[in-house]
Order: sequence, then C-alpha cells, then structure tokens
Amino acid sequence: MTSRIPQLARRGRTWLWALPTLAWLLFCAWYTNTSGPLTEDEIAAFTAQAERIGRPAEVVQRLRRFMVEDTGDQFLMANLIDMADADETAPLSPEASMGRYMEHMYPELFRRASHPVLAGPVVFPAMDLVGIEGAESWDSFAIMRYRSRRDLMEIALNPIFDEKHHFKIAALDKTIAVPVEPQIYLSDPRLLLFLILFFLVAVADALIFRRDN
Repeated sequence: MTSRIPQLARRGRTWLWALPTLAWLLFCAWYTNTSGPLTEDEIAAFTAQAERIGRPAEVVQRLRRFMVEDTGDQFLMANLIDMADADETAPLSPEASMGRYMEHMYPELFRRASHPVLAGPVVFPAMDLVGIEGAESWDSFAIMRYRSRRDLMEIALNPIFDEKHHFKIAALDKTIAVPVEPQIYLSDPRLLLFLILFFLVAVADALIFRRDN
C-alpha cells in the first residue's frame, strides 16, 4: 500500500498539469483562426451577398479589397465615435439606438471569439490633428478584436445585421473605424490565460506535491 503512494502522487501531478494544458489548447484552437485566409469562392460569395443586400458599389469594392488582402490573422478594429445630439422628437435616444444595434453584434461577436479589447470616453479634444477637418471632437474610443476577416464578413453581411444598421446611423454624428493587425499585443487572452494557469498550477504543485516529498 505504501509503495503505491508515490505512484498515485505522480499520476495526480500529471493530471494537475495535463487538464489545464488541455483546457488552454482547446481555448487556443477556438480563439485562433485555423481556416487560413479567405478563399476565392468565399470572397465571391461575400461580394455577391454585399451586392444583394444593397451595399453601394464603392463599399462593395472596398470590402472586396479587404478580403483579397486577407492574411488569415486576427485583427483589431480601432473606433472613434461621436454620438449624435439628443433629439426629443426621436423615438430613441442615441445611446438607446446604439444599444439596439449592439443587441445583434455582441452575440455574433462572442460566438466567433471576437470581443471588445478597450473602451472608454474621450476626455479631451484631439491633441494633434493634421490633414483632416472636423475631427477634433469625439465622445468615445473602442477597440474590437476579430478572430479573422471571415468572421467580420459573416457578421457585417448578415441580413439581420443589415436590418439593424439604421440604429447605428441614428446614434452617430460621425465615426471612424480602422482595422489593424497587431504586431505587439500583450493583452492577448491566450497569453494571459497561459500565464494565469501556469501560475495557479505551479502554486498548487508546490503546495501539494513538494510538501509530500
């Protein structure tokens, strides 16, 4: 019986490290785009969908270029937002209109491992402005993470999304959205989850198994 104790301890230690490692690998598999860049068939299908739901020709062309240049990597969408002024005659306030718009967005985002990274109010007019007029004043700033350009197209060209787009237009005075592929991204959840799990398991290992040695 005594001889089995070290054997059981080794098995327990193996499971202690194996289960969190498996959980982390499964999370990474879901969180990471493993399908590569958009294919020609997908680009053609998304382009046809954009035309079918009535996107203007210049928007369709811009979306097609965005898809053709796909690298297959995740990207961040940096958004500057200036909300519309309140209108007492409007059925909804700008904030309520934006809420109605996001009712569709958030479930579709989270299903595709896409989510807000940073958001907050703008606390001062633009400190530096070159080559653009009317961009001094903004209300808020947000960064959204997208797993892939494929995921963004599935959301943006969903007919349900198109039906709610007027809520976004009603909520905003102006906005700018710029996609960025990060080269430095220290807040990547895959890295954060790895560090957290490693720390917790290492502490548990030290408390449970080294004490028995």
